[in-house]
Amino acid sequence: MIKTDVVIIGAGAAGLMCAFNAGYRGRSVTVLDMGKKPARKILISGGGRCNFTNENAAPEHYICKNPHFIKSSLSRYKAEDFIELVDRHGLEYHHKTLGQLFCDNSAQDLVDILLTECEWAGVTVQLRTEVLSIEKTSHGFVVKTSADSYECESLVVASGGLTMPKLGASPIGYKIAEQFGLDVVSTCPALVPFTLHEHDKQRFDGLSGISLLTEVSSESGVMFKENILFTHRGLSGPAVLQISSFWQAGQAIIINLLPEHNLKETIATWRENSAQKSLKNQMATLLPKRFIEVLVEEGHIADKAINQLTHSEIDTLSAYIHHWQIKPNGTEGYRTAEVTLGGVNTDELSSKTFESKQVPGLFFIGEVIDVTGFLGGYNFQFCWASGVASGQVV
Repeated sequence: MIKTDVVIIGAGAAGLMCAFNAGYRGRSVTVLDMGKKPARKILISGGGRCNFTNENAAPEHYICKNPHFIKSSLSRYKAEDFIELVDRHGLEYHHKTLGQLFCDNSAQDLVDILLTECEWAGVTVQLRTEVLSIEKTSHGFVVKTSADSYECESLVVASGGLTMPKLGASPIGYKIAEQFGLDVVSTCPALVPFTLHEHDKQRFDGLSGISLLTEVSSESGVMFKENILFTHRGLSGPAVLQISSFWQAGQAIIINLLPEHNLKETIATWRENSAQKSLKNQMATLLPKRFIEVLVEEGHIADKAINQLTHSEIDTLSAYIHHWQIKPNGTEGYRTAEVTLGGVNTDELSSKTFESKQVPGLFFIGEVIDVTGFLGGYNFQFCWASGVASGQVV
C-alpha cells in the first residue's frame, strides 16, 4: 500500500493543473493515467498547436444546468493568469480571432510546461496505470490499480469525458460518481460535425472542402456567425461545431448563407446594372457554383435573367438563402467530438473547491463534470480554473 495525500485520476489539463498546485502546498500527489503519454488531448488539439485559452472567457461562454456554478472558479483564475504562467516558461504563442491563443510551434511545448511544474512540485505521474476499484475508508480512500494500491486523504477525478476514444477516453469518472451516489447529467458528443441524410449527401456531392461565412441558428434560437465547411460526410466548420452543442436529434438548423448581404437589395442593384445577366450566374458570384447549380436543379433559383424575376420570386429566394434549413442525420459522435456535453451534476459539487457535497475528500474537475465551453479555448480555461480551485484545497 502506497500512502500519498492526494490521488488524481487523469493526467490531462485539469489533473496536471490540480497536481502541481497541490504539490506546491506541500501535499504529496500521485497522478494516475491509463495512457502511454500524459495530456494526449492537449497534444492533438488545435491541429497540434492547442488553443489553450481564450482571453474573453466568461460564464456566458459555457453550458451548464446551473449557469451560476462556473462564476467562482473563472473569476478566481482568469485567462491572464494562465498566460502569465506560460510566459514565465517562455512559451511562444500567437493570437487568432475571437480571443483565441495557440502555441506557435507544438502543443508539446505546453505539455512540457505542465510536466515541469509537476516535477518542481514533487508530483508523481504514473502512466499505463488502470484504476480497478475505489473504496472509501475512515481516513479517505483506497485506490487499487493494475500496478499498486494507494491510500489517500483526497481523491480527485479528472478523467475527462467520452470524446476521442482512440486516446483512451472512458466512462470511469461517471462510474465513480455513481458509485458514491452523485447524480450524472446524461452525456452526448458536443463541438462535433454533423452527418447528413443520404439524399442531402448526394445533393451536395462535389462541395467537400468548400467553406462559407454564415450565421447558423438552432431551433432554440442560439446563433453563431462563423464559417461552415462542407465535408464528404456532412457539415463541419466552427459555426457547425458551435451549434452542435445546442442541437437535438430530429431538429433542423437554420443557416443564413449570406450574412453580409441583403439579397433583396443585391438583386435590386443587379437589376440596375446587370439586368440581362442570368440569376444563376450572378448568384454564383456570391455562393459556390456547384451549390447554385443544385438550387437551380431543385427549382429554388429561377433559371432566367434578372430582369425577368417577379417580386414574389425575389422574396421567396431571399427567404430561402437567408433562412436555409437543413435537418442533420446525426453527428459524427464521440470519435471526432471535441468535448462531452453533460457529466457529473454541478449541484453535487462546491463551486469554490469542486469537492463533493456528499462525500468529503472526493473532487471532480474538468470535462468530467457538467460544464461545456464554446469552441475557442474555453474548455481548456475551465480545466485550468477548476484544477487551481481544487489544487488549493485538496
